[in-house]
Amino acid sequence: MTAAGDRAAAYRGRFAPSPTGPLHFGSLVAATASFLQARSRGGEWFVRIEDLDGPRTAAGAADDILRTLEEFGFTWDGKVTCQSRNGAAYADALARLDARGALYHCGCTRREIADSSARGVDGPVYPGTCRDAGRRQGALRVRTGGEAIMFHDLVQGEVRCDLAREIGDFIVSRADGLYAYQLAVTVDDAAQGITEVVRGADLLLSAPRQIHLQKLLDLPSPAYAHLPVALDADGQKLSKQTGAAPVGGRDPVPLLIAALRFLGQQPPETLRDAGLDEVWRWAHGHWHLRQVPRQALPVSRHTTG
Repeated sequence: MTAAGDRAAAYRGRFAPSPTGPLHFGSLVAATASFLQARSRGGEWFVRIEDLDGPRTAAGAADDILRTLEEFGFTWDGKVTCQSRNGAAYADALARLDARGALYHCGCTRREIADSSARGVDGPVYPGTCRDAGRRQGALRVRTGGEAIMFHDLVQGEVRCDLAREIGDFIVSRADGLYAYQLAVTVDDAAQGITEVVRGADLLLSAPRQIHLQKLLDLPSPAYAHLPVALDADGQKLSKQTGAAPVGGRDPVPLLIAALRFLGQQPPETLRDAGLDEVWRWAHGHWHLRQVPRQALPVSRHTTG
């Protein structure tokens, strides 16, 4: 569903769900925040289906996601894009990285990495075992090093990450030939001219990796705003893997109000009896990114299922 009007605004935002299952409350939070942030800036908002990992893609999930977004009153600009159709762009990016001497093949297994690595901020830090091994097969890793990556997150504040010491050389193309998330997102955001990325804080440490790739590929860096993660009653992140209930096919008004409150906005109780259009009118008129809390937050049982 395409938004009416031909906007030529400088701001460009996006919502990029993975079609591994239906949208849940955590996805609704990300969609709501990114949509309102874009519209509050008079900008464009795009939907990208991140179906890069074919084996994990659920049949019909992409159509279900788009249908659910429409049920909730979201409107987007341009055509919906799919990562599975962007292979040529990812291959070109790999060729450019290789030309800069930034890539090498890695044949290490997960067990080998776990046994030989220090623990970093996002799991084992790859120790560079294959950096100078001259392998011609296996996954492709990008070299890290030099100065730490620093940026100001619009929700989380100042972020500093020494990639080499805290994460290590990371994979940009898997051994099975699939392109890795970090490479694909970097290329896609640049191709769509995305100026600000609004997404969950579970992806906060993806930003330094993507900024590293942006520098190597001479691409612009968008601004970042990482939202608090929605937690279930057991303190786990709401996700398809933890059985989060889908939001599609349910009354959108109370769920949208719950998403707004989760994001630190303060919709009045009277909106509970309002129509969906009225809730959106209130949200557009009262959206403030500065009110979004930093920390992960639990959500009520009626919201999660």
